[in-house]
Order: sequence, then structure tokens, then C-alpha cells
Amino acid sequence: MTTTTPNSEWQFLQCFGERIPGEEIQEADIISAVEFDHDGMHLATGDRGGRVVLFERVSPEVQQPRSAAFEYRYMTEFQSHEPEFDYLKSLEIEEKINMVRWCRSSNNMRMLLSTNDKTAKLWKVYEKKVTSLANFNVKQPSSALPGRPLVNALQCPRLDALQLPVVTSTEVLLAARCKRVFANAHTYHINSISENSDGETFLSADDLRINMWNLEI
Repeated sequence: MTTTTPNSEWQFLQCFGERIPGEEIQEADIISAVEFDHDGMHLATGDRGGRVVLFERVSPEVQQPRSAAFEYRYMTEFQSHEPEFDYLKSLEIEEKINMVRWCRSSNNMRMLLSTNDKTAKLWKVYEKKVTSLANFNVKQPSSALPGRPLVNALQCPRLDALQLPVVTSTEVLLAARCKRVFANAHTYHINSISENSDGETFLSADDLRINMWNLEI
């Protein structure tokens, strides 16, 4: 008994970073790595300039009525790797991201691994609240006059004119922090990294060696 399956068709859904016609492509902007997380809710890309850019899936309630079934929006980006130079081998190590891997995490905290030719890094992406205040009692002068003490230049109000600072705005921003650096263990270029199922260790491999690391999260 034979079964027939309908022909699969590829459909274009979304594009990030559209160029202006005639615009020259910079080498640092060329994407070198792409990785979805375990449930497809987040997407990470790495480029030849050492940057990692993160996207998140838009919930169906927020999507436009005629938008695609899956839609992603920009979250944040950070500089993962910088160019280095190995003085012992007289070798220049470029910042290009070879691979990005998401790690399993919880508590609205996202962890991911990124690697170039020699060094793998563990990154923590988290939400950070930034609060802006106003109505300070001491006003900082725009510029202190030469020879004038800074204490005397500050305008201090009277005791009966003291007021409490007021919170004007609070916004939540995404920040990235490097938790650990895994280096000096590969003679040849790293071509693959993979998180183990235990969520505590990962593997990094070059042409001749495979190393196991402990994330120590």
C-alpha cells in the first residue's frame, strides 16, 4: 500500500535588515550563524562582526490581522566577540561568530552560547528596570567657575523647601552580560558547540578534538 503526500512548498514570510537598492553590503554585517531556541519562540543570529542579534516571536494577539502565521520582532543585540591576536602563533583571530546555541533556562532569563574560532562564551540576557527621577533638591551647575569650590557652586535649598524626588518614568530594557569565557583549549578552529541534555555541560569541537565544559550556571 502506497501513500501519496502533497508537494511541499516554501513560502516567504518575513525579512530582517532590508537594504536600500544599490547599498553596499559591509562584510561585518554578513550573517554567519542562525539558531532557534527549543520552542521556536526566540531566534538568534551571529555575524562576521562578532555581534549577536536576538528576535522574539510576536504573540498572536499582537500580530496584525493579515500578517504571517509566524512573525518575529527585534529584541536586542550585543557585541559577543572582538578581534584578537595570538602572539605565540602570530595568528589573527577574527571576531566572526561561528555558531550560536540556546541553553535551557528559567525565571524569564535567557542563556546562550556563542563561539568564534578559539573562544566560546556563555551569555545571560535579562530584563533590567531603568528608573528616571526628577525634582532633586540639589541642582548641579552646568559648569563650575575656575577657582570656585564645587560645594559652593551647588545650589542648596532651604530646609523648608526640601522636596522628595519623584519617579518620572520606569522602563524595562534588555541587557546582556557575559557569565563565563571558555578559552585556551582548542589548537584548531572551533567548528561546533552543542549543549548536553543535562543542561549543565556542553561540547565544543574542532577538527581533531572534542572538549566537554561545565557551564556552572
